Amino acid sequence: MATGAQTHIPRREPGQVMRLSRLGSLHQSRLSFMRILMRRMANEEWSFSRPVFNIDENGVGHAVYTAHGPERAYSLVAFAHDLPADKRSDRVIAEAWDATFAMFDGIPTVDDIERLSKNVPYQEAGRVSQSELSLSRANRSVRLWAHVVEALSSGRQPDAAQIGDVGYLMRTTAVYGSGKFGAADRELIAQRPEMHAPFQIEMLSVYLTRTFVRDLVQHMAQAVGGDKTATLDPAIARRLGIGNSTGLGMAPFIINHPVLFSNWIMAREEAIARVRSVEKATSEEIAAFQRLFECSAISVALWRSQHPVQVEKVAGLRADLVALDEYFASNDLTGEYPWDKLVVWSQDNLSEEGQEKVASLILEPYSDLVDGLADCMGDTNRDAFRIDGSASVETVRDLIKSSFGWALELDWDDHEHCARAWYVSAEKLEPRLGERFDEPITEYEQPLAPARDATKAFEALNDWPNDTPIAAFLLKHPEYRHTIRRAQQSALAPYSEIHDNTISATVMPIDMLRAKLSFFGATHFDPRSDRWVRICMYAGAPYPEDLTQKNADLWVYPEGTL
Repeated sequence: MATGAQTHIPRREPGQVMRLSRLGSLHQSRLSFMRILMRRMANEEWSFSRPVFNIDENGVGHAVYTAHGPERAYSLVAFAHDLPADKRSDRVIAEAWDATFAMFDGIPTVDDIERLSKNVPYQEAGRVSQSELSLSRANRSVRLWAHVVEALSSGRQPDAAQIGDVGYLMRTTAVYGSGKFGAADRELIAQRPEMHAPFQIEMLSVYLTRTFVRDLVQHMAQAVGGDKTATLDPAIARRLGIGNSTGLGMAPFIINHPVLFSNWIMAREEAIARVRSVEKATSEEIAAFQRLFECSAISVALWRSQHPVQVEKVAGLRADLVALDEYFASNDLTGEYPWDKLVVWSQDNLSEEGQEKVASLILEPYSDLVDGLADCMGDTNRDAFRIDGSASVETVRDLIKSSFGWALELDWDDHEHCARAWYVSAEKLEPRLGERFDEPITEYEQPLAPARDATKAFEALNDWPNDTPIAAFLLKHPEYRHTIRRAQQSALAPYSEIHDNTISATVMPIDMLRAKLSFFGATHFDPRSDRWVRICMYAGAPYPEDLTQKNADLWVYPEGTL
């Protein structure tokens, strides 16, 4: 239990936190959505069942996995396919997959499953209903899948090194929710207590998918090996997560949802500030932190990437951990405000990767100060989207200057600062990032350059008297409505704006991907270019039959326990 908790240490300023290089260095934490879900399911003693598993010896069929909460049930309806190798692709333009899924609101009937069987395997080409809460698909990691089936069917366990190198038997290529392809809108479930935190349906879908994949590989091994087949060692199974390939489709999310993203960042920053304000740490809190620091070092040692930017960042993080070891040798955390001193020291001595690792780790011993903030991370303020037309021109200009003061100094006619343009592909309706001066895409540009647009609006406002209602300005210049809305939202959402140029020649979209994925709870980010990244989810997590309050939270750390 925290002692002497104070509130006088403020949250870090948006100008420090909201730089892309820092957002691209965020790590999972107690407020990651996977961990929020797992804690809730354990605390509320959810139960799980597999009422249907109709899969043949060729790996074709369907299964149902149901999570039973205190008031409602949610079911993953999974379809397994015998996919030819030449059709297996992680690209969003793929048209066939090894497995496809829908999250059903409740327990599906035979008729529901029949309806879904005619739509879910086709993903975008099919349609679901408001009874479905998400739609997803996954492909096998062919090499590891074949190895595990061969090993188990031969009566032995798979090779631990190969399990560690890959980390998953299947990887998802999309998990769609919130109204896509006919699925239920977010607002239909947002008021349910178990759905207050963001992306809980998607996290539940991936969690149950992981269980299905474990069961499917065992089933396929049994089909080959018969009675001599070995049962997958539970310890090995726990090391397996669900992979994910994420591309540009996710990047614009944090720009298009400024209030929601601000709530995520503000909750994390408030948690950090609360822990920094702890005047004295107990011996139990210090021991818990030190134990998880050691576990985190194991995780970082296992982090592999081939992308040169990430290789350099991981190398820097490993050096940071060595420096932290040296810091702890002379600072035992028993003095006053130990966590604040540690954070201040990290800002002077570590890379941004290391600083954000420290910021996440200091939260771990303080569930009482941190976990309740999960209920503040959703966006329930419908009024935030409404423009206050009575606000003065002077007020709006001040808001723009507060969020985009740095951008007002840039020469937006310089090709370096406006080299890129975001647009939507006609083929898949997915976001893309193109070269403005090399491709004919300018007329299709999406409003994903808030800094440039804010500068244009700021300049246009210079010609208007300070006391003019902003409504009068917008009657003449409706093209600035989205910018004025964002400016007013920033007054209640201080972390709503990225303090960097999202269309510059040097922008790294993977920084935006990592920021969002870190809140999912992803680890071991492995960029394959500046525009897409592979991750692993739920590796180390207990399966439904093993889930308890004791193991629901710290599974993300190798050997992590309190």
